[in-house]
Amino acid sequence: MYFSLIPNIEYDDKPISYPFSESDLVTAKNFFRRYKVNDEVFSYAVYFNQYTLKDGDRPDIIADKAYGNPFFDWVVLITNNMVNAQYDWPLSNFQLTKVLESEFDDPYGTIHHYETYKIAQYPDGKHVDETFYNSIHKLNIDGSIVLKNGNEICRPVTVAEYYTNENEKKRQIYLLKPVYFQQFVDDFRLKNLYKQSNNYISQRLKKTG
Repeated sequence: MYFSLIPNIEYDDKPISYPFSESDLVTAKNFFRRYKVNDEVFSYAVYFNQYTLKDGDRPDIIADKAYGNPFFDWVVLITNNMVNAQYDWPLSNFQLTKVLESEFDDPYGTIHHYETYKIAQYPDGKHVDETFYNSIHKLNIDGSIVLKNGNEICRPVTVAEYYTNENEKKRQIYLLKPVYFQQFVDDFRLKNLYKQSNNYISQRLKKTG
């Protein structure tokens, strides 16, 4: 369904054999037209429901649950500004474990980075390096200057923990409320119609090259 809404583009396919003066016209989908939802819209709870993806959830399964049709999986992806479902969609716990153990020698023991606790002038979760972790730091706590070891201010985060946390973030998605669903589809269809120009052939086709 998604591909049927993407307009076409017609371009010259220059021949590599005789006669070189002739060209064949090739029609293809114009995937350069990128529909992106303004990030600010996610702050308006009236349009979206938040949803936490579970292991086994796929875009088509979510679309079927939310909109009654698995072929509207593209609505789920686009309204979350996901470009490539292979990389933007969270892995299952089993898949994540396989990736970690195949790409890293010791993902559970190797340090990826260090993160600060919320203390004095340091916010929670700030990334710091090993030098910071092994150093002594001056902190201003309630007007008093105190010295603390780096390991009292921050903690090591393993490769496995880092990638697990990043994967968990991907589980939090936004689902367009059904009442706004048809309006969104109609708007997407309208945005993918060409306007009159020098390259215009029809609302669904333009030429280039």
